[in-house]
Amino acid sequence: MDAAFVVDWLNLLLRWAHMIVGIAWIGASFYFIWLDNHLHKPLDPADEAKGIGGEVWAVHGGGFYTAKKFKVAPERLPPELHWFKWEAYTTLITGFFLLCLVYYYGADVALIDPSVLPLTQPQAIAIGLGFLVLGWLVYDWLCRSTLGQDDLVLGGLIFLYCVLAAWALCHIFSGRGAYIHFGAMLGTIMVLNVYFVIIPGQRELVKAKEEGRIPDPVHGLRGRQRSVHNTYFTLPVLFTMISNHYAGLYGHEWNWVLLLTISIAGALIRVWFVQRHKGNANPLVLAAGFVFIAFTALLALPRPSADGGGPVSFAEVQPIIQARCAPCHAAKPTQEGFLAPPKGLLLETPAQIRAMAAAINQQAAASRVMPPGNLTNITDAERRMIARWFKGGAQ
Repeated sequence: MDAAFVVDWLNLLLRWAHMIVGIAWIGASFYFIWLDNHLHKPLDPADEAKGIGGEVWAVHGGGFYTAKKFKVAPERLPPELHWFKWEAYTTLITGFFLLCLVYYYGADVALIDPSVLPLTQPQAIAIGLGFLVLGWLVYDWLCRSTLGQDDLVLGGLIFLYCVLAAWALCHIFSGRGAYIHFGAMLGTIMVLNVYFVIIPGQRELVKAKEEGRIPDPVHGLRGRQRSVHNTYFTLPVLFTMISNHYAGLYGHEWNWVLLLTISIAGALIRVWFVQRHKGNANPLVLAAGFVFIAFTALLALPRPSADGGGPVSFAEVQPIIQARCAPCHAAKPTQEGFLAPPKGLLLETPAQIRAMAAAINQQAAASRVMPPGNLTNITDAERRMIARWFKGGAQ
């Protein structure tokens, strides 16, 4: 069986599974944050006497629902409790296998860019895994240290670490590989927060109740702190999951800055949603999020080519496209590892090339992310010729 065929199907199945369990996890997380922020005093005084701190009434799907939250714990635990954990764990598992398949097995295409840093496949994989492990260790140490007792100081230090990580990743890997590893680092932190802090804290709460002890409030405080971090990491992580479609960002010379500014935008927008749930949404927070998005877009604007050469004819640029782009973008790709043209894009005929002139210029000349890992050895002079051809009208 063709290896490329197997890889393609594994990619499909893992990506689909990752999306399904990720939606389940993030959906549950967003729902419980909404739920906590919409609790009202119980309507029935008897509920309050039982230790219920708040309740929410809702209508959905043709029925009425009520959710109640105890201040600490019920007098008697029910025979069965539902734990929201496997949604997070399976998101990490499927995401890690997808990372291995796309970025480690395919490191020469998706992860390594010799123009950034010439790495061997084992070196690139080791560095990538190292960032995932180090990201958690640094973050967890900060949270458990005395610095973690001040949320403002802790938030500043976590942001500073993210700045350093984004800069380092974008100076080690291809832009595409750097972005996904930044997101994978945050996603790993989110899941390990659940595994090492949030779930153990909940288990201790249940155990204390079963043994008739008063639960140690530190577990609840730690769990809440990590949950808050998780919700603000969510939108930046979701951005990195789709970032491989946007070469204008990850292929930009300031790609690490763009990664940070759009991550800040996502975090601010999530802050606004949380505030909105509480009924005290500050429009300036939402406006700041959109300002960061606008700043990212302005910074990513393509710069005029510094090449002062004259126009380039189609006859001059066509051999470049055929030699550097068509090995992958053909009905039957000749480049090893490609079973079908990426995104179904064909660049074999003059009509196909002219129709995709803007995309060719953006990918090969402006962002310089194609060919991936420069598999076909396109030269800087050839990239400049493509830019001049496009600037001259792509005729």
